[in-house]
Amino acid sequence: MSDLLEAITEVMREVFEDDALEVDRQTTAADVAGWDSLQHVTLVLRVEARFGIRLTSAEVADLRDIGHLVDIVQQHLARR
Repeated sequence: MSDLLEAITEVMREVFEDDALEVDRQTTAADVAGWDSLQHVTLVLRVEARFGIRLTSAEVADLRDIGHLVDIVQQHLARR
């Protein structure tokens, strides 16, 4: 597992209050219990805080799965 995916997994464990949560690049909201619109916003805010980035509203609206989130975070970090 990449370091970035592992870090996002840690954020997700905090957001969803599940220390045993395992995700991979193909994980979607439908795969995680309790992942509703409010938790989606919380996840995005926590990821932004963790990595010191700001996702655009278009990026947030277009999120398909965790792999896509990893890619977006990686792109933001590369621009620094």
